Amino acid sequence: MKQNITLSLDAQTLHHARQLAARRKLSVSKLLAQDLAQQVEADQRYEQAKRQALAWLAQAPLQLGGRYLDRDEAHTR
Repeated sequence: MKQNITLSLDAQTLHHARQLAARRKLSVSKLLAQDLAQQVEADQRYEQAKRQALAWLAQAPLQLGGRYLDRDEAHTR
């Protein structure tokens, strides 16, 4: 189900948004809807990856050999 929202933009931003939408053969509303949907999708993918990474860490903690590397060991190539 789609739902309308109200958005307030300054005149200059709206002018540029209209130009951008026209170049892409979209309405400003459709342009903003697509961009927001992409941002929401990217955030959802990030959160899923974060949950997965945390789950992996909880299952098998990293083994560092029982000691921390000193500065020289950490930077040797």
